[in-house]
Amino acid sequence: MLRLFAAFLLPLALTACASVERIALPKVAPISGANWAAAADRQRITVNYSAYDTFLQRYRTVDDSGIARLRYKAVSPKDRASLNSFVDQLEATDPQTLTRDQQLAFWINLYNAQTIALILDHYPVASIRDISDGPLRLGPWNRPDVQVRGQALSLNDIEHRIVRAHFKEPRVHYALNCAALGCPNLKAEAWRPQSLDADFEAAQTAYLAHPRGVSVDANGRVTASKIFIWFREDFGTTNQDVLAQLVAHTTPEKSAALARRGRIDKYAYDWGLNEAR
Repeated sequence: MLRLFAAFLLPLALTACASVERIALPKVAPISGANWAAAADRQRITVNYSAYDTFLQRYRTVDDSGIARLRYKAVSPKDRASLNSFVDQLEATDPQTLTRDQQLAFWINLYNAQTIALILDHYPVASIRDISDGPLRLGPWNRPDVQVRGQALSLNDIEHRIVRAHFKEPRVHYALNCAALGCPNLKAEAWRPQSLDADFEAAQTAYLAHPRGVSVDANGRVTASKIFIWFREDFGTTNQDVLAQLVAHTTPEKSAALARRGRIDKYAYDWGLNEAR
């Protein structure tokens, strides 16, 4: 009896925990006094992502389960300096000289590259959440570590106050990578404006096909990534809207199982570092 009671309560407790985490997330609101999404009418410059491509080609790998990992321990001092220079290059770029798609690719690449740089600065760590500014803070997301157009920005600024606030593109959650195993895969190369839509679709398909995106157990119970409760408003106004998104974009087998179940039973997320072992 106790075992059955615990089996019933645990999913409820996990969902409640995810809901509390959702409340603690930064609000989606533009940065006061800054118009980061004022895209140029025409392309004025082209951002060079070749150094970042080279870094990813050398250190990104995919494990047998399909999760992209990074060989942090293997990164050479030269390539570490190259990554720093790439971040510096993006910081020196004015996003307002870019078209909308160029801007979105720019912010995704800056977020992902800076996240890798933060891990390397503090390596070895078991999780990005171990990089803390105090006992009550998990993770480095509020650190104003980059400067664009003279304004200090944190990773939270980029994600919640620029990308989510201005671009209204829910599939960015399959692109922004927080160096965790539960996160959608770090792309094999830089994100580029000319292939954004196709790459968003590919990233979404890959994540929802993987168990860490959504899974159905032998009893038909559905576990979804916490991404879908943390950022629920980006996927729909209700949990049923989120479920409909999963049904529409996961594999046919999962889609049928989700439709039969009619609900998400619990949410999960693995914060372990996406380190290649």
